Amino acid sequence: MARRFQRFGEPAADTTSEINISPLIDVVFILLIFFIVTTVFVEETGVEINKPRAATQNDLEKNSILLGVTPSGQVFYGGRDIGVNGVRSTVSRLLNQESMPVIIQADRDTPTEATVRVLDEAKLGGAENVFVSTTND
Repeated sequence: MARRFQRFGEPAADTTSEINISPLIDVVFILLIFFIVTTVFVEETGVEINKPRAATQNDLEKNSILLGVTPSGQVFYGGRDIGVNGVRSTVSRLLNQESMPVIIQADRDTPTEATVRVLDEAKLGGAENVFVSTTND
């Protein structure tokens, strides 16, 4: 019966090596959670708007409530037609979660009266900062 000797540092013949990927999976999940928590989601109006031009405009760099107003006077939020009567309740519900400005994206062919009605409803819903979106192209 021959004996086989194992050298120092050599794996035994009957052992198998494996890579433990559990810590790697943990790190990936922690990074995923971090990016989800720090991402700011912007709810689009859900309607195509041709914005009017303005010589002066400022960019807002925070989360905001976007309301789209079509030339026919329809008001959209998040792809749904909420109408002028739904602006106040939508704005007050969203402002209960977090304080943010309201941006009205009115089409350049929208009557001023419709835009002013949406602005008034947003203010009555509790919005402190209401802006009208423009383009400088």
